[in-house]
Amino acid sequence: MSVGNVDLSVRARVGVRAGFARPLALLPRSLRFLMVGGVGLLVDLTVFTFITLAEHGAHPLIARVGSLAPATLVTWGLNRSITFTHSGRHPGEEAMRYVAVVAVAQATSYAVFAALVLTVSGGLPQAAVVAGAAAGALISYSGYRLFAFAPRKPSQPTARL
Repeated sequence: MSVGNVDLSVRARVGVRAGFARPLALLPRSLRFLMVGGVGLLVDLTVFTFITLAEHGAHPLIARVGSLAPATLVTWGLNRSITFTHSGRHPGEEAMRYVAVVAVAQATSYAVFAALVLTVSGGLPQAAVVAGAAAGALISYSGYRLFAFAPRKPSQPTARL
């Protein structure tokens, strides 16, 4: 059913999303980031565990590569919609900034994970996933806040001499 040019089902979905986001907006950004990270960690651990327990389970170092991608997509969407305000940048520019931060954060996360799996946490690689995710979260929060989703500053006219 539509009213004017707007489909009512679209209006309903937007209303639900806005109704859900409103109470979350009252929470401090750092707490929203931790909540989103918790969801991402659950996705990461679930996919990682599934890959390692599959019939011919993959080595943990390979499985983690497969689990980082869906976790990153989930956290990007949630961070974009509930954690950080709109930056005022073109979506493509914002996406490129996000990718730069993710590359550094995920490389750190994977390095911590790999070091632990290859040394002390080989028997319980999920603990290494959690430790790696914590290390990556420290970098990603600062990077998202200060770079990827940072508000665009108004351009200032250059002084002419």
